[in-house]
Amino acid sequence: MNRTGRALAMGCLLLLQPLLAQAGGNSLLIPAMGRCTLNTQPENLEEALAACVQAAKGGDAEAEYELGEFYYDVNNPKRDLNQALSYFEQASLQGHAMAQFKLGTMFYKGEGVPANNIQAYIVLKMAAVNGAEDALDTADEVAEQMPRDQLETATQVLGQIFRKYLMELQSTDARSPFSPLP
Repeated sequence: MNRTGRALAMGCLLLLQPLLAQAGGNSLLIPAMGRCTLNTQPENLEEALAACVQAAKGGDAEAEYELGEFYYDVNNPKRDLNQALSYFEQASLQGHAMAQFKLGTMFYKGEGVPANNIQAYIVLKMAAVNGAEDALDTADEVAEQMPRDQLETATQVLGQIFRKYLMELQSTDARSPFSPLP
């Protein structure tokens, strides 16, 4: 995608941002708000890890993301791509942009899962909508490697996801998602 096209796409996404604030309980585009810190002294790591796991069990998307990062880290002696994948998936389902970006990258590179360009493309586009800046570039990179039929399939799935999302917005308060905000 060229610079003008990317700027136009991002501009359109920014126009949707006020609508997203009205989304309520929609799981597609919910910002992650929690905090979990694993960049601590080695002697405090087990305690910090336990606190993050507890927060993640409570549905804290940021804690889920941080745990995913912890298990994904190549310098971590406890590296576990299955754990990383699981935590990134959990955070992604709550709309955590960076978790979606990491998950899409894992699908693209086949890290911990078989490589799957369709799934990678879909998740990376979702990450871009949720604010992960590099996700559009990576999605473009994935698209360049996809046969036309795979790209069409991925685009159709994205269309279904966004149609469902818009329907949820419309049914929330019987307004059009494109109505002026109160």
